[in-house]
Formats: sequence, structure tokens, C-alpha cells
Amino acid sequence: MTTIAEQAKEVKAVAASRLPPEVVAVFESDQADLAAGGVPAGAVSVGDTLAPFALPDAAGQTRTLEELTAGGPAVIVFYRGGWCPYCNVTLRTYQQQLLPHLGAYSARLVAISPETPDASLDTQEKGELAYTVLSDEGVELASSLGLTFEPSQAGLAAQRELGVDIRTTRADGGTVLPMPTVLIVDRDRIVRFVDIHPDYTGRTEIDDILAALQALPS
Repeated sequence: MTTIAEQAKEVKAVAASRLPPEVVAVFESDQADLAAGGVPAGAVSVGDTLAPFALPDAAGQTRTLEELTAGGPAVIVFYRGGWCPYCNVTLRTYQQQLLPHLGAYSARLVAISPETPDASLDTQEKGELAYTVLSDEGVELASSLGLTFEPSQAGLAAQRELGVDIRTTRADGGTVLPMPTVLIVDRDRIVRFVDIHPDYTGRTEIDDILAALQALPS
């Protein structure tokens, strides 16, 4: 089974071979700076209790944390957006290789980004995702959990040079993004697992999620 890290390495290699060198240099500098900054102080941690939340799904229907954890633990994935190749690789891999195993733990998978429901629907359809995709418009939930960062102006400009303006798929027109993160939350809304990746090319591997689910108290 190919790991997400291996797939991300391939995405990065392809980008390096196809994109202008100056754009690649900006992205690599941003990744290094984010990695050096580390996990934000005050970010959500194991043992915290999540406050209730309600967010629209890709069809515009409101979904609540209570609903997501009603039958068992929720695996909550924060991703940057459908424009992010690393996010798309991860979401598709979770669909193909993680989702089939979650029934054994009565667990539910949900992915959350700052994009609008329409943009989330596009991501869901392109990735053929059978799990719930939610819109954290205004990054309010991610911000409350201490998971956000502001991309560099150079990085945003490099994206626009490639035809990607991350503001266009968001209702708030903002640029603040969530760090790629996976949380596992139990029925009592207690966080049992946290994996935050300041460098946005990093992602939580399936084996780590399954090991965390297996370790949950029965």
C-alpha cells in the first residue's frame, strides 16, 4: 500500500519538473518556514473537549458534531481546499483505503475546509468521496481550535501566477487556512487523537488513524 507521504513526494517532484523554478522556490521556502514554526501554541490537544458545532455539508444541509459522534467516534480531517493537490491525494486515499475499515470501529469520517458548499461538492464529486464534506466558512471552527495560519504574500502571488486564487472558492474572500489536521473525537466530544501538520505537504497516514481508533477505550 502506497503511503500518503510517498504520493505527496511524487506530487512535489512533478511540480518541481513542470512549474517555473521561481514558483517552486517560493513554495519550498513557505513549506520550510511553516515547518520551522511548528504547531501553534494553544492548538487543540488530546483530552480537550470540543465545543458543539454546526456546519453545512456539500448539499447545504447542516451537520452537527452531535450527529457526527452519535454512533461512535468521528475522524475529522481539516484540509486547505479542493485546489490543493496534496489535499486531493489525501482525501482520495482516505476514501479508498481508510473508509472501508471504519465500520469496525463504528467511526464516521468527515472532511472540513474553508470553502463554500458548492466548492466542497466539486471536491466531493471529483474525488468520488462517499463521506461527509463540510464547509467551515470564515475558518471559525479551525481558528477556535488553533489550527490556522496566514499564507505568505509571496506564496499567494505564486499561486495566482498559476491561475489559482484561493479566495474565489470562499464566501469570506479570505486567505487564512487550516493546517492539515486529523482529530479523533469520541461520543463525549473528547479529543482522543490529534495530528497537526504545519508543513502542508504532510498528512496523517492511515495506519496511524487506525491504530488510534483501535486504542480507544471501549
